[in-house]
Amino acid sequence: MLDHIGLDVGDYERSKAFYEKALLPLGLQLMMEPVPGIGGFGDGRQPFFWIGTGRRSPQTGVHVAFEAPDRATVDAFHAAAMEAGATDNGAPGVREIYHPNYYGAYVLDPDGNNVEACCHKPE
Repeated sequence: MLDHIGLDVGDYERSKAFYEKALLPLGLQLMMEPVPGIGGFGDGRQPFFWIGTGRRSPQTGVHVAFEAPDRATVDAFHAAAMEAGATDNGAPGVREIYHPNYYGAYVLDPDGNNVEACCHKPE
């Protein structure tokens, strides 16, 4: 079971602003910044998605997928991420290659990481 994940980012403030907007439709928010340049996002219980600067160069090509409760939330994630400056990497839609009800949307974050919201439920 996954407890948390962290990404090194090139510009903390830019990435923080991006993720604050992009993750809001998924019910995730910035929960803590224990030291300057490091922030943890979560669902109010605990932060499980972390971003930070200063340790290494930012990664690119990482794929992070967030589960959404329904397809409308996947759509809202994609719209919010695009408004926050993401690059489209796959508009919301069914991805039958995974299974008949897999509905996902993909964007590239400011560092080029592939960020996805997905729903496994039928419409």
